[in-house]
Amino acid sequence: MRVARDEVEVQLDIPGAVIRQRMNFGDASGCGPISCEFFTLAAGVDTTPLFQGLEGNLCQCPHWGYVLQGQLTTTDAKGSQETVHAKDLFYWPSGHNVKVDQDAEIIMFSPQHEHRKVIDHMKSVLNRPA
Repeated sequence: MRVARDEVEVQLDIPGAVIRQRMNFGDASGCGPISCEFFTLAAGVDTTPLFQGLEGNLCQCPHWGYVLQGQLTTTDAKGSQETVHAKDLFYWPSGHNVKVDQDAEIIMFSPQHEHRKVIDHMKSVLNRPA
């Protein structure tokens, strides 16, 4: 789910503060501990080869986050694509790949146990002999 900042409903607008809130932005129940991640990614990065060997060859961890700068496109198991841009909130459900369209910095929150498995898998793929 992609949501631009200006599409998030303003709940409070007072001098010096604007509070926007998006309700029903994913469900973290049953996820256990959540990790927060800050990613700096260069244009052209594509996770597809790094996720080979995971179920469906896709990241099987949901993420909630914010794009500080840049642009990224996700593709799900059905081939549906969604692009997020600077200042967008996002929710990526399990079962996705990511391609970086423009140099990007993002902040993500993820169930740490599931994301650790994905990160460890990516490390193992990168450490395989060529």
